[in-house]
Amino acid sequence: METASDRAVLWARIRGRLQAEFGDGVFKSWLQPMVLDDRGTEGIRVLLPTRFMCQRVESTYGARIRELWREAEPSPAEAVVFAVRPALAETPSREPAPVMPGEPEGANGSSDVWLDSVSAPLDPRFTFGNFVVGKSNELAAAACQRASEAGEAPFNPLFLYGGVGLGKTHLMHAIAWQIRASRPERRVLYLTAESFMYQFIKALRFRDTMAFKDQFRSVDVLMVDDVQFIAGRQTTQEEFFHTFNALVDRNRLVVISADKSPVDLEGIEDRMRSRLGRGLVADIHPTDYELRHSILQNKVAGMPLRVPEDVIAFLAKHVTSNVRELEGALNRLVAQAQLVGREISIEAAREILADLLRAHDRRLTIEEIQRRVAEYYNIRFTDMHSARRARAVARPRQVAMYLAKQLTERSLPDIGRNFRRDHTTVMHAVRRIEHLLETDSSVGEDVTLLRRQLEE
Repeated sequence: METASDRAVLWARIRGRLQAEFGDGVFKSWLQPMVLDDRGTEGIRVLLPTRFMCQRVESTYGARIRELWREAEPSPAEAVVFAVRPALAETPSREPAPVMPGEPEGANGSSDVWLDSVSAPLDPRFTFGNFVVGKSNELAAAACQRASEAGEAPFNPLFLYGGVGLGKTHLMHAIAWQIRASRPERRVLYLTAESFMYQFIKALRFRDTMAFKDQFRSVDVLMVDDVQFIAGRQTTQEEFFHTFNALVDRNRLVVISADKSPVDLEGIEDRMRSRLGRGLVADIHPTDYELRHSILQNKVAGMPLRVPEDVIAFLAKHVTSNVRELEGALNRLVAQAQLVGREISIEAAREILADLLRAHDRRLTIEEIQRRVAEYYNIRFTDMHSARRARAVARPRQVAMYLAKQLTERSLPDIGRNFRRDHTTVMHAVRRIEHLLETDSSVGEDVTLLRRQLEE
């Protein structure tokens, strides 16, 4: 019969394998806190400090841990279950947060059970040291660095906005990591707007809104990702507004991210838009060639394989939508080289990434067209959807509709929905611009220049 000491030996071996396979960073952050429960005899119980860590470890590493147990002790096969340490689950005592990769034990501050259960996990890769700064994101990066180092909020709130995959979440994680390292006593809460809404709805359902208010307003730093998610959700908006005000009035740092600037957020009350824009609003623009090139160079520096410079330049030139897609393209090339021994070259990139390059050629969004046209004619982005009919607004809107028809594969009804018009209005706009292209040279110059910019 297997004794507790036998199990302890097996567990030590398994922990060693996990550390070797996943690396020191992941091990310290998530796997090191695991404890084998030697009190029971039924099955194998792995205990973790909080419910949040328990769920994270089981969903991400559970399959591999069970596999290692089966390899170590195939007979009799025992079920591996993950659970929260009873002593910590039952009391609101404070405990160490996951350690940031590269930090000494105890470098992070304390975090209570509620905070760990609500906070979204922080990615160990998303630090300031791993964030590549260029012209398109230098203001946002500098503002986040300053906010993470200051004793008091230098600007409140800090509002980050930009398209998908441009680095908003990376910067928010970096703020959290930096504060945990430099000011461990501060209570940092990072979550998505969707999670905030879920927590609030749960509090309403269980008639526990006072506890919700007390908990959310007790943090030192609140970071909410993708705040546009609460647009149109009146009750959640109301509670978020009061939570936001309570924290800002007490000079607690609030960091918000969204896909649009505060003034362009639709479905958000005017008072909230005004308050969101009262601190520092930092735009993260689409990456330029130089920044994409630097990002790729930074990424390949840590890879075991050599990636030729001409391949880096090729990817930086042709994969322009966002950083996630850029890194994904590089990973596909490297995976091919590692798994099937294929040489990394431009020819290989063209073949392996054919679907991505083909899709990218036509992946211009209607929103991008609207934004570029609005900037060109010096009108507000929201005028693209407004009911205003003044010539100074109507003509740019028609140009945007025409370009959307020419440069995307979206249907007329789809285009109309993006302008809050029906398809007949789009048809009229397209015909009108086609006529002006033949009769008005200034319109022709505008459309030609805009089209060239959008197709770059």
